[in-house]
Formats: sequence, structure tokens, C-alpha cells
Amino acid sequence: MGPHDLVERVMLMGHTAAPLPCRLVAAAYRDEQEASDKVTRLGSGVDACLFASPVPYDLARRSGVLTMPATYVQLGGAALIAALARAALDERIDPRRVSVDVLSRADVEEAYTDLGLPVENVHSRDEPGATGTIAAFHERLARQGGTTGALTCLPAVADRLRAAEVPVIRVRPTSAAVRTALHTAALLGAHHRLEESQLTVVLVEVPTLREPVRRAAPRHWRDELRLSLHRLLVQEANRINATVTAIDDHSYMVTATRGSVASATEGFRVLPFAARVRDELGLAVEVGVGMGRTTHDAEAHARAALARTQAGKQAQGFAVDREGRALIPAPRMPPHGTGPMKPKGVEVLARLAAKLESGDTVVDAESAGKMLGVTSRTARRLLRTLVDEGLAWPLPPNRTPQPGRPRQLYRLIVEKLGSR
Repeated sequence: MGPHDLVERVMLMGHTAAPLPCRLVAAAYRDEQEASDKVTRLGSGVDACLFASPVPYDLARRSGVLTMPATYVQLGGAALIAALARAALDERIDPRRVSVDVLSRADVEEAYTDLGLPVENVHSRDEPGATGTIAAFHERLARQGGTTGALTCLPAVADRLRAAEVPVIRVRPTSAAVRTALHTAALLGAHHRLEESQLTVVLVEVPTLREPVRRAAPRHWRDELRLSLHRLLVQEANRINATVTAIDDHSYMVTATRGSVASATEGFRVLPFAARVRDELGLAVEVGVGMGRTTHDAEAHARAALARTQAGKQAQGFAVDREGRALIPAPRMPPHGTGPMKPKGVEVLARLAAKLESGDTVVDAESAGKMLGVTSRTARRLLRTLVDEGLAWPLPPNRTPQPGRPRQLYRLIVEKLGSR
């Protein structure tokens, strides 16, 4: 990832400079400020990023878009000495009186010491900044007579200085520096690929199905709920090439790889599967993710992560790596987006009770939807939430001769409104 000329040069060098089989993906830009956007567009399609210099690397890192290993081509040492040699051949530039950007002062002083040149009148700037700001730094010194020219690592800055008629030399990476950077990037990518293929176990527990018998819904409803949940988890697992196993009547184990789980959790920032289970089944689930060298280790770490989730220690995260460390902290549930917040169960019950005819406490999704002003699907989800909170009781389906799904009736426990 870099300016067009450097990207073309690296691509022409091909795979001979990389120690491992790999595919090079070109991502050229006109200005370093585009680096973050380029990384975002590449997404998970690459295993490592190689930047043309520290500038685009720092911009991408600070913007938070780097989710894969990254490195950059070194421009100090031999690259700077080569630029000074070209400057010495330019009769307008005295290498002892120049301005240098991007490179650290230590790199500049080391190169001048190696060449036996004084560094007192060499001005350097390694702070990041916009193209215009860095170009202004060089131009101001040249106009004031403090320098005879500029050495820049940024093509856009070089173009601006030429337009302003300021003598300028570009610091270009040497072929050796490019080969070294490619070697490093290939090794980083290979290690990342190994990390992504790490064995990962996801444990999913359903508090509603874990409730004691005295608070449980009728058996047929619980069986139907288990089947629906298992079907949904299988669909989600197939999407990320994982497998699902039922552990007991209220928990499931999903076996996958770290990479597939990371893609389903926005890099371990949201709970896997929780949003869809909540939206389609109206259930809250508890999730723990664990990694390990064996299935036993991964499951043990997943149970440790699940215990954290159940204890509500959100800051410690819901995922544990193979060394037993918590990964990126994340909320227990994914964000709801910009839509309106769902009302609490007692509020839903109160709204329904206000519109019920005297003595009638049985509703279905269609009638509840009309009373609440929502779709039948949303009403069905809200009624299941009432069941979860002990505010409604699911009755046996009302079977009719008509084809299609039988009506699921619910008895609203309006008596609980008086006790709250």
C-alpha cells in the first residue's frame, strides 16, 4: 500500500522477495490520507498489510482500521544515504543544509555520521501531518534561506515543492529495504493465518430453559423452543463453517475457528448469535468464547468466559484466548441500532391490559399486534418476552381446520401489575 510508482515496483519484484507462497494485492493511493480507506476496503481479504512508509501506517493505525498485522518499508539508513548522494549531484542543493521529513532525528544523525557530514544545519520533522503542513515546513525554511533544498519521503509533498520551485529529492526505499519488508510482511501474514485457524469453542446457554420446573413453561413449548433455537444455531454455524452440538436441555457448543468467529463478532466486539436469537425467538442468551490448542482447552476457556458473562463482568470481555487471557472487551449484547428501544415486559403488559375487555386475558400475536400498533411478528416476540419474565403463560396451540401455523395463545398474568 503506497504511491503508484512504489506499488508497481513492488508488484514487479513479484514473489521472489517473499519467503512463503503468497499473493500480492496492489493498493495504490494518490495521498497518504487515503491509507485508512484503502485498508477498510481490503477488509478481511488480506492477512497482512505492507505500507510504503511510516506515515500511512501511522494514519491507518490511529484510525483504528488495522485488524490484521502490518509493517512498513524502512526509509532510513541506506535509503536516506542514497537520497543524499542524489542531492550531492544536484548543483542547487547542499546536503549539509537541507530539511528532512518523516524520518526520526536519530536516523538522520546516524546517516550523516556514517557519511562524515555535519548535521547542525539539517532540519528534520518526524511529526505526522497533512501534506500541506509538511510541504509548508520545507518551503518556509527554503524561503528564509535556512536550507538549500528538501528531502521528502512523501510523493505528494515532492509534487507541491516542485510546483513552488523548491529543490526537492525524494527518499525512495532501496530494493534491499523492499525485500526485507516483504519478507517481514509474509511472515506476519503466515502467523496471522495460523492464528485465524486456531480452534475455537463457543458455548451458548439459555437462561429461560435453565429455569427450575416451578417457573417453567409447559413441556411442549420448551421442546419447540429448543428445536427452534437449535435450527437457528445450525443456520448461523453453517454460515461460518462451524458445527453445533447440544450439550444438555439448555446449552449448546459451537466448534469453529478463531477467524470465522471473529468475522461473526466484528472482531470480538459483539456476542455471536445473540442478536438473531433475540430478534427471532425473543430470547436472551449467555455466551462464552474460548480458544485453545485442543478441544478440551478451548472448551475450558469458553466456560471461564461464560462464567464472566453470567457474572456480568463486561469489562473483562466474553472471549478468552488460548493463553487464558480475555480478548477485546465487548458489551454483553449487540447494540440495538438507531431504532426505538423495546419497552420492558411490564410496560407491554400494562398497555395490553388497558385495552383488554373485562375478564378476557387471552391473546394471540395478531390481536396483541393490533392493540400495541405493531406487526404480528413483533407482537409474537414481545409475548415471548412476557413469558420469559413470568408475565404471560403460553397455552396449547389452538388447532383449526385451516392450513398453516396454528394460533399460539397466551394468557396474560395481569394480576402481577398490582404487585409492581
